[in-house]
Amino acid sequence: MTVEILVPKLGMGVEELELVKWYKNEGETVKKGEPLVQVMTSKITNDIEAPANGVLKKTYAQEGDTIKPNQKIGEIETEE
Repeated sequence: MTVEILVPKLGMGVEELELVKWYKNEGETVKKGEPLVQVMTSKITNDIEAPANGVLKKTYAQEGDTIKPNQKIGEIETEE
């Protein structure tokens, strides 16, 4: 099963964020709840946690990209 990695809404008025860093590369194992990607708004830097256990199958945004809340930035392949 594939689980989407979505950018959470980090506050009212936040329309754009910058993807600062992926902590994992495609093909690496991830655990639910561990920091997966770092994003930055004009005011804060925040980590997005892995939504499921599995393997980081695909990333759709790269470091330095501008992203938006609810945007799909990657996929995790689970064993289910």
